Formats: sequence, C-alpha cells, structure tokens
Amino acid sequence: MSKTIQAQIKGMHCAACSGRIERVVGGMDGVDEISVNLAAETISMTYDPETVTPDQVGDRIKDLGFEAAFINEDGPEKLDLAIGGMHCASCSSRIERVVGNLPGVDAASVNLAANTGSFSFDPSQVSRRAIRQAIADAGFTSEVQSETANLFEDRRREAEERLAAQKRELVPAFLFALPLLILSMGHMWGMPLPVFLDPAHSPVAFGLAQLLLTLPVVWSGRNFYLQGIPALLRGGPNMDSLVAMGTGAAFLYSLWNTLLMGLGGDAHMLAMDLYYESAAVLIAMISLGKYFEARSKLKTSDAIRSLMQLAPDTATLLKDGEQVTIPIDEVEPGDLLLVKPGERIPVDGSVVDGRSSVDESMLTGEPMPVGKSVGDPVAGGTLNTHGALTVKAERVGADTMLSRIVRLVQEAQGSKAPIANLADRISYYFVPSVMALALMAGLAWYFVGGAGFPFSLRIFVAVMVIACPCAMGLATPVSIMVGTGRGAQLGVLIKSGRTLQEAGEIDTVVFDKTGTLTHGRPEVAEVVMLRGTMAQTEAIYLAAAAESQSEHPLAQAMVRLAKDKNLDIPAAESFEAIPGKGIKAKVGYREVVIGNWALMEEHGFDFGEDTLGRQAVPHFESQGATVVYFASDNKLNALFAIADEMRDETPAVVARLRKAGLTPIMLTGDVEANARVVADKAGIDTVIAGVLPDRKAEEVEKLQAEGRKVAMVGDGINDAPALARADIGIAMGSGIDVAVESGDMVLMQSDLHALLTGLNLSKAVMRNIKENLFWAFAFNVIGIPVAAGLLHVFGGPTLNPMIAGTAMAMSSVTVVSNALRLRFFKPAGA
Repeated sequence: MSKTIQAQIKGMHCAACSGRIERVVGGMDGVDEISVNLAAETISMTYDPETVTPDQVGDRIKDLGFEAAFINEDGPEKLDLAIGGMHCASCSSRIERVVGNLPGVDAASVNLAANTGSFSFDPSQVSRRAIRQAIADAGFTSEVQSETANLFEDRRREAEERLAAQKRELVPAFLFALPLLILSMGHMWGMPLPVFLDPAHSPVAFGLAQLLLTLPVVWSGRNFYLQGIPALLRGGPNMDSLVAMGTGAAFLYSLWNTLLMGLGGDAHMLAMDLYYESAAVLIAMISLGKYFEARSKLKTSDAIRSLMQLAPDTATLLKDGEQVTIPIDEVEPGDLLLVKPGERIPVDGSVVDGRSSVDESMLTGEPMPVGKSVGDPVAGGTLNTHGALTVKAERVGADTMLSRIVRLVQEAQGSKAPIANLADRISYYFVPSVMALALMAGLAWYFVGGAGFPFSLRIFVAVMVIACPCAMGLATPVSIMVGTGRGAQLGVLIKSGRTLQEAGEIDTVVFDKTGTLTHGRPEVAEVVMLRGTMAQTEAIYLAAAAESQSEHPLAQAMVRLAKDKNLDIPAAESFEAIPGKGIKAKVGYREVVIGNWALMEEHGFDFGEDTLGRQAVPHFESQGATVVYFASDNKLNALFAIADEMRDETPAVVARLRKAGLTPIMLTGDVEANARVVADKAGIDTVIAGVLPDRKAEEVEKLQAEGRKVAMVGDGINDAPALARADIGIAMGSGIDVAVESGDMVLMQSDLHALLTGLNLSKAVMRNIKENLFWAFAFNVIGIPVAAGLLHVFGGPTLNPMIAGTAMAMSSVTVVSNALRLRFFKPAGA
C-alpha cells in the first residue's frame, strides 16, 4: 500500500535544482509520484514502502547535493523540558529512573549541566502531563521548551536567519563594489583619479587596487562558487553555476592580465582590459536581488503563521475545584477548561457551562459572533467575546479543526498546478542550454565575428548572468502559496494547485438543494392527520422516536417539533434506514414506517377514502414543501409538510454566476415539483430531480460527457461521491470533517457568497500565474538574444554584463512581488 510523506528540502537555489530532484527521485523504483515546490522548499512523495524507504530517498537527494528532512509521522512523540531543582548527578538519575519507569516512555535523557530533559513516549499510553507530574512528585520543576517538531516555525526561523546573513553579506559587497566601479569607470566618465591610481600614470597600481577591492566582494559571494561549481561537476548545474562561471571567467581573465602587468607586459594596454568591476558589481547586484527575493518569499507564509498564532499557548484547567494553567499541548480529551472573556478557546470541544458569543471570523470569515450555550460545539482558536465558558475538550493537538486547516493549507501550498509542467520541463534543460549558448555566442563573436577576446568574454558573461531559471521556477508556486493562504483567511480552503487551475476553467456549477441552496435546516410547517387514525400528538411522538436515530435533516425537523411540544422522546428499539426512501423502526410495540410515497406503495399503504389528505399533497408540493408520510398499525396515519427556506443570498449568487457565463444546475433527490419551486426562486433553469445519492455521481458524469467542466457544490455528506466525481468538488463548511475529505474546495462559512469568493480567487491566482510566467519567459526570451549581441549585429549596442546581472536579479523579485499582490484580494461583495 502506497504512503505519502513530506519533507523539507535544503540547498535549492533555482528551478533547475527542483527539476533535477523531481526527475532523479521520480525515476527511483517504488516512487509513484513526486512534487518539489521551490518556493515552499518542500517535497511531497507517494511511494511503496516495501520497495523504497524515505532514508534511501534522502540518501539519493544528498548525492545530488541537497538535504531532505523527512517528517516521521509514525514514531514516538518527543517532549523537551527545562528542569529546575537539580543539584547533582543523583538528581538527574532519579528523574531518568522515575520517568523511564512510566508505561509508554521509550527513552528518558536528562542533562544536568544544561538543566534539560528529553523524553520519548507513546501518547496512547502516557501523557505529557503525566510525565511532568512524575517529575513534580520527585521534587523538581519543569517547563515545556519550544517544540523542535514545529517544522513550520523552525523553517521560518531558518529563513529569517538566512535573510539576516544575506543582509550582512550585502554590506561588504556594496562597500567595496561601489568604489571599485568608480575606480574602474570613473576616468571614462571624466572623473579625476589620483596620480598613483590613474591608469595612464600607474597602471600596475590601478590593476592591483581593483583586485584588492574585488576580493572582499568575491568572498561575500563565495556561496555562488561553493554551491554552483560542485553542482556543475555533479552534472546538475543551477543558477549559482551560471553566476559562478560568468563572474569567475571575468575575474580570472582580469587576474591573469594583472599578473602579466606585474611580469613586464604592456601595462597600459592590459590596464584597459580588466573586468574586475563586472565580476564584483554582478555579485553585488545578484546578491541584492536574492535578498529581495528571499524577503518577499518570507511574506508568502504570513497567512499560515497568522492561522497558527490563533491557538493560545496555555489553557486554564479546572481540576479539583482549582484553576491550573497548563501548556496547550498537555490538554487531553475530557479535560474541563475555563475560557474567560477575551480569551481564545484552546481546543475543539463543547460547552458544558456558561453562555457567551464566540467570534469565529478567523476560521469562517463570517464577521458576526455566534451565540454559544450548553451543548454547543466550539473550535480551538476562536475568540470568546463575553461571558465565561466551561468547555469540555474533545479534539486536541493535531486533531483540532485549526490544526487540520493549517495542515490542509500547507499541503495545498506545497502542491503544483498542471500549468507548471511546461516551466518545469524547460527549467530542467535551461541551465545547461544557457551555458552552451553563452559559450557558442562568445566563440562565434571571436572566430566568426572577428571581435577581440575581451568583447567575446563580455558576451559570454552577459549571457551567463542574464539567464534566470529562478523566475520560471517561482512563477507558479509563489502564486499558489499566497493565493491559498489568502483563501484560508477568507474562509475558503483550496486543497491543491490543480483545484485552483480547474476552478478557473469550469463552465457549469451543479448545486445540491438541501443545505446548499437552502439553509439545510427544514422545519415542520404543518401536520395533517388522516381520518380515523390517531391523535396528532401521538403521531408526532412516534415519528420523533423513530427518527431520533437518523441524521437526515427531515428527520431532525420532526425531532425538533416534538421537543418544541415538550414531548419525551424514547429510543426506538430497532431502526432501519432505506436509502432514498425513508426508515422503518419499532417504538415500543408499534411498527412505524416513515418516508416518501414510493416507500408507502412498497408497503401497500394508500389514502383509501381520505380525500383531504390526497388533496393536501399537491398543495404542499406547489409551495416547495416536502411531504413525509407516516404510517403505523398497518395504515397511513399522517402527513408531515416540511419546508426548507432558501438562503437569502441564493438568487443573487446564481445571478452573478450566470452573468459570469456559468450554467447553474440543480441536482437533488427531491421530487420534481418541489425542486422546481426552489429552482424558480433561485433563478435556475435546469433541474435534475429525484436522483438518489448514489446516482448523483452518474448525473455529473453525464454532464462531463457533454464536454462540460463541472463544479459540484454540496454539503459533503450525501454528496461525497458527486463531489469526488466532479472536476471540482466544492463542499459547504457546515460539516468540516467530511468536507475536508470529500471536497477539493471547502467553504468554511455557510454563505454562498463564499462560492463566488473561491471561484474569483481561483481566477485571480491563475491570472497571476500567467502574468508571472509571461514575465519569467519574457526576461529570458528577450534578454538572452540581446546579451548574445543580436542588436550589435545590426549596429546597436551590446548589453553590459552588470546590467544583465541586475536584470536577472530583478526578474525573480518581479515575479515574487507580483504574486504578493494576491494578499490584498477582496472577497465577493467586499
């Protein structure tokens, strides 16, 4: 059975790097699928664990010159603590012995000098709180240290450290490159130089001064050589290889001429044939571009970071009548937690005491706080606005809704859109092709064009440094990262780059009716009793008891009706759900059958001589109500007219979809007459009614066979097969658990405007990707021929290598900056 694993990749510098990893690792036996994201610096791999292991893949990646830190999802958990109160080796040994004897603890290691402890344990046998309690019982204190397993924060911290290092390296680069540029070019611009540095009077000093100014710049940019040259020798050249070869050639040529000057060559002529400033300024400008690129890329994860920061660090545990503050990762299912006004709810759970309003906008995008009382569910990360709540913890750690949303968005940010395939294929061959082209251009000018070696060298360097595979590699992933992050902030979860691309191409939107176009909370509008049967209260009592085990919205409507009448609802002794038709149950000694007319006919029930009931059915259906038939004691007893009100925004949303050129269709299991009433109110012309849940996927497939690109919008429960079959499955967020599993796009808020937000965001991201790809290719398609001297053939200028290097650096910055504009995307109706 295949497994999917993710890893952090270190050492990538351009699309040539990511493309090489994909191609080499993807060719390994047992690797079924692989995706490398340059912007996120991650790898996602599906593999056969019986054929290949992550360690083997990691070793192969290391052979390519990179480092992969695979996430171990199966191993024991690790707890790092700062321990206080230790005085000698016996103290540390006691803690190791006490904790090590706890069931489920695999390893306990305490460092006396550092006052720390590291413990490996099985969370199914022992909790973090139990470990800390054992340490406390032994007479010591403990405090949870920052989680080393928090890969996101580790990666961000590493990125910030790299950014700071890049900034430090820029100082000597420009501190020496600027005076070098003035020294080497100043006399050409009419700027006077001191006699001891003037090439006309002191050519050797002129050359040596340039060399001394260049060396610190080369040292500040040494990573170009330390990473680019080994990559070239391994047969996998990257962007650093281009920079290293281009600047290295200019530097070595200049160094050789400087040596010749010192050995008695024609110093005045050789002094005019130095290109130190090209090498130094190139390194400085490219380093500046990489710094801006890294700083911009750091912003692409801001949305994820803001989501992660919603979870508080601590929780208030109610234990033995006391309030105890504990770290959030020590909360266990079943704990009672006190959430004071103004505090964020620490984990998912339900209210057991208190009343308040909870601001859920950070998860759903809905601005209005939601009232919460005893029995209502609450989600971790949401804000308690007023009134204290006692919450029973139900889902903690990685199981909370917030953690799952963060994980879903991270997976989406690490995914690729199909549109990226072209750029990936080109990037793989790009660097070696550019190196060959640069060499051919230089040689052509030297041998065919009759140009001198200095001119040919400038052409070679210019072609090498203007080519930028980074821009092509970043064009798609940075847009996906920013777009999916922005979607999460707006309450729209997009699960992959493929979803973004295909959502922008759909032409047909298929809606489920109940819970999608309507509120999904139908209520009993009227109960009609048939003559000579039973009292209405008894019918409501029996129907609610029979339906109490069903999750169907129509069933819950009958249960709510009984509760509103203060009727005690017993549990049914037996219960059988009949898909698409209704239920059979036994309440006490009474056999009860509830469902549609097809179920009644199947059991031989009819109206008999009751004309009132027979006439009531078409009346209710003309009003859009669903008629549920109730039978007991082998006869038809009552009709329940159940209506589900349409969402207020439905007609406006459908109208905007039609205006955008999309075709709305209703696909429902309800009868034609009822469905048509709702469709007419919504503004939908095409209705496919009477379709059982297991047949909805077939109807979607028929639409696809007509050449349509179909998006299916449903509640993620009965519609799961259709959501999976559609080109894009869009799940309403009323049930996040099932929605996350079945939908390609999840609308966290129960408002159809979120559908417009998701579709418009997808189009904005795809438009942004196409803009990025255009600029990435334009920089290279236009820049490389100009750098090769195409304009000079027709009497035009050549491209100075320093300008070429600056253009290359700015191409990546342009792409990333353009993608960051998606952070300001406005939702529908905003």
